Amino acid sequence: MTALTASLPSAAAAAAAATLASPAASLASPPSPSRSLLRFLTCGSVDDGKSTLIGRLLFEAGAVMEDQLTALDRDSAALGTVAGGRDFALLVDGLAAERQQGITIDVAYRYFSTPKRAFIVADTPGHEQYTRNMATGASGCDCAIILVDASQGVLPQTRRHFFIAAKLGISHLVIAINKMDRVNFDQAVFLRIKRDFLAATADWPQCNLHFMPVVARDGDNIAANSPRLAWYQGPALLPWLEAVAIAPAAAITENFVLPVQYICRPDENFRGYGGRLAAGSLRIGDAVMVLPSRQISTISAVVTMPPLGDPAAPGSGSSPAPAAGSAPAFVAAQKGESLMVVLADERDIARGDVLVGLPAGAASLPSQAPQVTTQFTAELIITGSKNLRPGQDYEIRLGTARAQAKIIAVHDKIDIGNLTRQAAENLSSNDIGRVTLRLDRPLVVQPYDQSRMLGGFILIDRGSNETSAIGLVEQLVSPAPTGAAATRPVWHRLVGATGTVRRQKFWQFISWRGVSALGVVLLCLGFGLPVAVTLGLIAADLVARPLLRRLHDLVWRRHGIAHEKSDFFGQDI
Repeated sequence: MTALTASLPSAAAAAAAATLASPAASLASPPSPSRSLLRFLTCGSVDDGKSTLIGRLLFEAGAVMEDQLTALDRDSAALGTVAGGRDFALLVDGLAAERQQGITIDVAYRYFSTPKRAFIVADTPGHEQYTRNMATGASGCDCAIILVDASQGVLPQTRRHFFIAAKLGISHLVIAINKMDRVNFDQAVFLRIKRDFLAATADWPQCNLHFMPVVARDGDNIAANSPRLAWYQGPALLPWLEAVAIAPAAAITENFVLPVQYICRPDENFRGYGGRLAAGSLRIGDAVMVLPSRQISTISAVVTMPPLGDPAAPGSGSSPAPAAGSAPAFVAAQKGESLMVVLADERDIARGDVLVGLPAGAASLPSQAPQVTTQFTAELIITGSKNLRPGQDYEIRLGTARAQAKIIAVHDKIDIGNLTRQAAENLSSNDIGRVTLRLDRPLVVQPYDQSRMLGGFILIDRGSNETSAIGLVEQLVSPAPTGAAATRPVWHRLVGATGTVRRQKFWQFISWRGVSALGVVLLCLGFGLPVAVTLGLIAADLVARPLLRRLHDLVWRRHGIAHEKSDFFGQDI
């Protein structure tokens, strides 16, 4: 440990530590090392009682102070929807528009704890136009509470939110059938809604569904079982949240994955690569491969911050606190930690690259490691106002990388009425469908069920800068070419490995050039030019047009504007 600390110049290491000492980095650690942390969300259709449920949970958990109760009583009298009582939704709905309309618009996060567990809860909107906000809130949660109004039953937005939660990998879902007082606490209504929900989600056996009757406004079955729902024999909501088992973290023997977010270069003696460890654990001396360039190096130092209130090094358990003026330099780090690594060799690494651990003695990555690709299929949740069709271009942001993506094909979309797939030619706002994307450069990608960080992405409309879709990688279509294959001339890209011409691409190439040459011939004939001059103009056209296209692309890139790549002949690739 002494040698490691000495190997890091104090000023450079201190700068690296200052980079990591941010609120975002500190939030990655649980509020207390003695209690586990559960992240969950409430979702469902509009007016099903999501905000009221969270407000009541906060009240029952003792997380509402006296001055907050006084303000709540005042606001309930002025803005509330509960005649003569407290409107607990106002504890969560803080925007003026939310209070005036009585709806949730943006995602609201609340923090509370009990003696058994600490919680972070996301209150997400139920309106269809704010589906993107619900997906954002669900992306980092361990379980979900889907509310159903007992007097309304299962609605289309209820099914849509269930599908999104299930696709995002949330395995524990509480189906809280709310407002049971409106149906006189009738058990038959509860059982009917339960049957309807099970029928609509029959194709999703991997989800653990827990059905629970509640009255969020009055607190029935929130912190304790209610005598008005005596026929229900299961646990109340808060005890269930305290006891639900969270999936264990990946084993520390898993090969580490570190997307590079920041290059720390305070002086000529220090170069660190910062990011959040997406998988596995790393130690000094581990071999690492840089993707997509496939360079190999070794980790020579790890710089990170200890958990709040814990001066010991994560992963070492015995390292002393760093001396004043020096960075916390440690031997190891584990999944979820924000850290910075130093490599033994000089390597060309930029934001968006990914450092992946190599097994001991191996020269190549294991099959379950992230892959470099330029094409994959994905499930899209359409959040923009414009329809998505094949041929459209977007900016893709995946992990810490950015690139340009083209929609190659739209395969199908989800029928929200019965959660089945149906054929589709395009996707409109709030649709959920499957597409194939092609990237303009290789990116490091994993299916979403293997990695949230390298499998989740967003598509940005390059004209309006609107978030057009949220995407989940399903399957890689083909790996990106490497070495000589990546720089083959256009004719070899038109011909397959067996020599068979890819006819569609070939005839597009021929017809595009033929139309251009025919236009020059007709123009020359119209002016009565000699044959030699006509042939010369055709040759000039074949050479000048792609050169102008190439110059155009270079000018755009010089000014930081991404543009579709093309080969020497002007063909899109």
